[in-house]
Amino acid sequence: MTELVLGPLLRHVDERTATVWVETDRPCEVAVLGAAARTFTVHGHHYALVEIDGLEPGSQTPYEVRLDGEVVWPEPGEDRFPPSVIRTPGGGEPLRLAFGSCRRSPDPEGVHGPDALSAYAHRLAGGGERPTALLMIGDQVYADELGDEIRAFIHRRRGADSEPQGELADFEEYTYLYRLAWRTDPAVRWLLSTVPTYTIFDDHDVRDDWNTSYAWREEMWSQPWWRRRIIGGLASYWIYQHLGNLSPAERAADPLYARIRDAGDRDVADLVDEFAEQADRRPDSTRWSYAHDFGATRLIMVDSRCARLLTPDRRAMLDDAELAWLDEQCRGDRDHLLIASSLPYLLPRSIHHAENWNEAMSGGAWGRAGARLGEKIRQAADLEHWAAFEGSFRAVAEDVTAVARGERGAAPASIAFLSGDVHYSYLARVTAPDTTTPISQVVCSPLRNPLAGRFRWANVAACRRGTAWMFRGLAALARVPRPPLRWRLTRGPWFDNMIATIEIDGRRARVRWEAADGTSLVERSAATLS
Repeated sequence: MTELVLGPLLRHVDERTATVWVETDRPCEVAVLGAAARTFTVHGHHYALVEIDGLEPGSQTPYEVRLDGEVVWPEPGEDRFPPSVIRTPGGGEPLRLAFGSCRRSPDPEGVHGPDALSAYAHRLAGGGERPTALLMIGDQVYADELGDEIRAFIHRRRGADSEPQGELADFEEYTYLYRLAWRTDPAVRWLLSTVPTYTIFDDHDVRDDWNTSYAWREEMWSQPWWRRRIIGGLASYWIYQHLGNLSPAERAADPLYARIRDAGDRDVADLVDEFAEQADRRPDSTRWSYAHDFGATRLIMVDSRCARLLTPDRRAMLDDAELAWLDEQCRGDRDHLLIASSLPYLLPRSIHHAENWNEAMSGGAWGRAGARLGEKIRQAADLEHWAAFEGSFRAVAEDVTAVARGERGAAPASIAFLSGDVHYSYLARVTAPDTTTPISQVVCSPLRNPLAGRFRWANVAACRRGTAWMFRGLAALARVPRPPLRWRLTRGPWFDNMIATIEIDGRRARVRWEAADGTSLVERSAATLS
């Protein structure tokens, strides 16, 4: 009998359609609610995305998964969780988007504390209010910080001393890591089967500080094991995460997906690997960013990792094509604009100025010796957020202030950046320039990977008012102009494992942060955004 290896994962859902993703142990036909898809094969692994059409807006439909006609989900005898359902928007209820980042799993020893995603799943299973969708904004898996179970798998597969040590090496090892992250906890597995999920990667999905700088890329490509690693990372991300982010129409327009569907049961590892290597070497050859409208709210998920422009002469958070795409997506005539970037756009101001200074120093503002020192500091201190790409920061500031002023259609009621990465949570408000539309930065991190003590206290100090002037002075000495925006932290920082929820009802928007306490969640704070 054909078995379900991973999933089902409920992915892109709109008023009429839904996508269910699965991995199986052999080629087969996968059927959900009368819709069917044949699996495709990559490196001996079998996947399918079943596209269901004809759903009613505002409906709630339980579903089963059949492999070659046999029901494999729900699993026989599993009655701890309610039936998996597809809930379509359009029923007039408020929009609720849960989000978070940075989740280490599994963690059998509890080293990383309670899992906010698991606690959230338990609450929903107990009848809690369901979100419209779940946004996982980076570090869904940790390819360079491994737990005991995957270390044992790697040891059995290629020995303890093979390179890279303590990290994933290729596609096969990524498949095992995804299985651990999304199947080990039954509550999380059920959650992913019944709540539409949208994702974007961050560095640990590939490797810590991924694409920090041109020097970093040169160093990594000099390693004999890196080619297999980056190909495996991006190929697996395309299959396990990216394809499900897309609508059926967007997937149909994807040339690689079309070639794979035409290949039948042939293993198409060569096609996927070629695509993945090209995506790394030529970031403008593919787009990982995407946009999705939830009624009158636009969500833009921004790739702030693979889309970077890093050459000896230029550096930008987004290459020219990606920046033009983001500029086109930033429009008014909507009630709310949400811009999700794994890396916070607005950091505590002392950190922002420090990264401004470091970018200028690494670029030669203080000579060649200063540039070499600046690069060492950049990589050691992870100074590679939006603030470390000054030109990109200013370009996005122009976009959002133009929207907020009503220069690109009617101004929305709120604009908010949603981010993770930094392993603490906070709310920042733009205070200047003054606009009729409030602009906020909402950070929720981690879901499960708390910051170590000394780093925690360093960030507490960086968040305090009155510390920014010292780093602004350094930036000024490196001839960095003042930022085009002014902002301040109004809530946080909090260092718990947390999940946040954006709730939108008409022109009103608010955010709520909840901390994990065992398998429960405790509200930490809430704030209005509009």
